[in-house]
Amino acid sequence: MNTTLQTNRSAASHLLSVPVIVAALGYFVDIYDLLLFGIVRIPSLLSLGLSEEAVSTVGASILNWQMTGLLLGGILWGVLGDKKGRLSVLFGSIVTYSLANIACGFVQDPTTYKVLRFIAGVGLAGELGAGITLVSEILPRELRAIGTSLVAGIGLLGAVVAYFTVEFFDWRNAYFIGGGLGIALLLLRVGVFESGIFEQVKGQKHVEKGNFFSLFTNRDRLIRYLKCIGMGLPTWFVIGILATFSNEFGKALGIAETVKPGLAIMWCYVGLSVGDLSSGLISHALKSRKKAVTLFMLFTFCISVAYLYAGVNTAGQLYLLSGLLGLGIGYWAMFVTIGAEQFGTNLRATAATTIPNMVRGTVVLMTTLYGTFKGPLSIIDAGAMVGVICFTIGFYSILTIEETHGRDLDFIEE
Repeated sequence: MNTTLQTNRSAASHLLSVPVIVAALGYFVDIYDLLLFGIVRIPSLLSLGLSEEAVSTVGASILNWQMTGLLLGGILWGVLGDKKGRLSVLFGSIVTYSLANIACGFVQDPTTYKVLRFIAGVGLAGELGAGITLVSEILPRELRAIGTSLVAGIGLLGAVVAYFTVEFFDWRNAYFIGGGLGIALLLLRVGVFESGIFEQVKGQKHVEKGNFFSLFTNRDRLIRYLKCIGMGLPTWFVIGILATFSNEFGKALGIAETVKPGLAIMWCYVGLSVGDLSSGLISHALKSRKKAVTLFMLFTFCISVAYLYAGVNTAGQLYLLSGLLGLGIGYWAMFVTIGAEQFGTNLRATAATTIPNMVRGTVVLMTTLYGTFKGPLSIIDAGAMVGVICFTIGFYSILTIEETHGRDLDFIEE
């Protein structure tokens, strides 16, 4: 009895340690800022004097600049995390995106807006990968799944706060709040300690650290890397296509009410937060990352089919399915954790930071395919075609990748 109690207390002390809490709060602010432009896109651009037609084209351009920043930032922070340490990324990334978001509150023209969202994208790219890497390395192996899911589950609630912030405050103040939260969090990070596993490797001068291109020069590493990216594709199919274009799907389904993409995205993230917390517990119970992710991906596939073809006829039903889709893609933290566990300490931050941002970057390709398919196909079938591609790659990747549950992370890539 006493042994069990001591074990539970030990687990709780690990899961509620300062690095885990700070990583969770960091991801909370990261998600708030990441999604904020999508929520304030229309009101902010209209207030800058753009026409409704220009809002669509300029808004898409600004979003692409932000996504490009995420891609480049993922590489920058990943390499820095393996060369200089996980904490350098946690500090550097939050300073970058906090200052960029405060500056967004003062923006007066679309060109400056693009540049600032690009800089914000660069900063936002480092938060999740560095946090997951740090938490994975400091927690006992049996608690890694729960710890990383805790980080993502709490962090994803930032989307909900972003939505309601915009509901109650002007878009400029929403940016100021996001930047202020980041600066406040920076003060909390002073007491966070570096990963012991990284510190051991740091002093080994003969070990090459943070070489992004080494992911592509070895066939085995490249396959592992591509599979990690592949298993994440269904997550951003849901967010980037089904939720983002929910207004288009609503019209195509004959829903009389106006479907708000911002509200669909919010409910999606509510489900995603619950799913991320659940996936860690399920993985822990099954003692398998692969089984947990496969179950969540299968659930997501079924709900996606219902979303498109089950005859949804009210906005409420569409929002409900958006929440269930979010629950299904609640393996987001798990797939990033798998990415961290697949690679050695000298390449772990590079992999874990670039993988989720590569997945986010594929949204540009998904939206392009969606727009192309809408020519010969209906809106519903166009969305379905993009989904078929994403789920096919996703299922293949998770079913063929190596299991990493319980793996000792104290190893390096040769």
